[in-house]
Amino acid sequence: MDPLLPLITNLNADGRPRVWSLVITVFGDLVQHRGGRVQTVRLNQLLGRVGIESGALRTALSRLSRDGWVEGRKTGRTSSYKLTPSGVQEFGPATARIYAPPRKGPVQTWCFSLADAPGALRVAGGWLHINGAVSSKGFEITGTLGKHSGTAIWDGLATEHKEALNRLALDLLALTNADLPLIDAAAARILLIHRWRRIVLRYPEVPAEFFPKDFPVQALHQQVAATYHRLTPQTETWLDTAAGEMPAMPSAKTAQANRFGLS
Repeated sequence: MDPLLPLITNLNADGRPRVWSLVITVFGDLVQHRGGRVQTVRLNQLLGRVGIESGALRTALSRLSRDGWVEGRKTGRTSSYKLTPSGVQEFGPATARIYAPPRKGPVQTWCFSLADAPGALRVAGGWLHINGAVSSKGFEITGTLGKHSGTAIWDGLATEHKEALNRLALDLLALTNADLPLIDAAAARILLIHRWRRIVLRYPEVPAEFFPKDFPVQALHQQVAATYHRLTPQTETWLDTAAGEMPAMPSAKTAQANRFGLS
């Protein structure tokens, strides 16, 4: 059986893949630390491995160019793309959140407030913020949570949030102890980080201690980090590999090794 089939099936279960979004994930995860430019032939090989047709990729690149995210260049028969300066600027804050190290222990201090803020969890008619006050002028309480608060908070999560976390867990289970060829490892890393990126940028953080005991994967953030680093040697070797009209990527920057703080 295709070792990537569970991940590809999971991707398609979300609805028709947004190819332009996958391309952005590729730039952030595979391209920016490798000189910032990628050949279309490499994009075609990588995304073709997860079922994205070349026509869909061309359409996505055209859209990204039109929207000011990427700019293309053609040299002879070879075309390549890089992020525009404005595209690069968008990556900084998002990259820091996506590749942040997992927490090393339970959250010690919480603030319950009637004021919303980025990353807050909706609970009991208000908002729960990690690590202290939110500097609002309204009502707030700061302190620790009761023993059963985590269960109540989990039960109150939006259905789509819990479904996204569950699908991430299924991806991680499918990659457990998987020994993948180079292109498969690169494709698996992209699918993993694409799903993780969408969760991190769309939903508030759910600390590990709030997950139910029967959740498929415990310490989800830690498992994402560990699986990512396990896939990295084969992935980086694939980026080093030239084949036919596909040249090798430039050497990696050392910053890539520090993702998730596990180097």
